[in-house]
Amino acid sequence: IPLKCDNTSAINLTKNPIMHSRTKHIEIRHHFLRDHIQKGDCQIEYVDTLHQLANIFTKALPKDRFFELRRELGVLDIS
Repeated sequence: IPLKCDNTSAINLTKNPIMHSRTKHIEIRHHFLRDHIQKGDCQIEYVDTLHQLANIFTKALPKDRFFELRRELGVLDIS
């Protein structure tokens, strides 16, 4: 399963099995994901933030960018 991420620090944490004091605060669910990546159940890929479709759900976007991402997701405008 390919997972797309625009945060290189998060990608590096999935590849580094060593626990650091700076990562102690990370919740168990994130360690669960890291473990599955290390097992090879899924892969994480870098995607530039301009091409990150999840931004439509997580960020306030200009109207034109919102419409562009909506179109890429295949959501139709019925108005």
